[in-house]
Amino acid sequence: MTYIAMGEHNLCDEHICCAISDKKCVQGYQLKKDWLSQQFASGYQFIKLDERAKVFIEFGPAEAGWAPVVAPRHLLVNCFWVSGKYKGQGHGKALLAKAVEAAEQAGADGLVTIAGAKKMPFLSDGKWFKQQGFEVCDSSPDGIELLRLGVGGSDGSASFSESVQKGAGLSKEGLVAYYSNRCPFTDHHVTQNLKEAAQRRGLPLKIVHLDTLEKAQSAPTPATIFSLYWSGRFVTTDLSVCMDSRFDKIMQKALNEKVSIEVV
Repeated sequence: MTYIAMGEHNLCDEHICCAISDKKCVQGYQLKKDWLSQQFASGYQFIKLDERAKVFIEFGPAEAGWAPVVAPRHLLVNCFWVSGKYKGQGHGKALLAKAVEAAEQAGADGLVTIAGAKKMPFLSDGKWFKQQGFEVCDSSPDGIELLRLGVGGSDGSASFSESVQKGAGLSKEGLVAYYSNRCPFTDHHVTQNLKEAAQRRGLPLKIVHLDTLEKAQSAPTPATIFSLYWSGRFVTTDLSVCMDSRFDKIMQKALNEKVSIEVV
């Protein structure tokens, strides 16, 4: 198994796994690369399998992480994906081992990652992480957990920021979508598809672009790739809700009530 560590030296030449062939997300793909380029200076790492596949892990110092997490002396594991035919071949454990090794070399107290108490799209697989020894150290009102793994016998501690527990700045009216350029799919689906879906149903929509570290670290949601709220109530982290064909089904399932207006 050969893995490639991404950096400024090869970012232009290598793919970053997601949205490889999706022409609709070309702009988002470049925005993700631009975002990565800015993170490398703070010690961020993107390690992937040397194949044209979605097999990769991203992590970096939690102090510089784009999430409302307080975890000094920890590395924050962000996107971590092993897909398709590459599952069951040991890639997940091998990639996680690289993050653990990086934490040990940095003298960190441990690793943290954000996952759903139940499986949520675009978040880590909490069940799998717990099987690897991660433990819940905090949880949000929306059913999102902060998981921690100590390294080197260190105790350490980690928690969500106060903004998560208080829902700081969360609008109580209409649809509110939070997103960042951490994912190549978000730009197209949020700024185009979700806008169109909301307009067709006559629903008010506020889009909050988490385009700075400060905004991401003070967000009311731990899921800073994408989170959707309705009248102050958490709906989903599933980006496919932005698609017109999926909007009503996901909204109704999540809220257990009819919130859409007949499409005209």
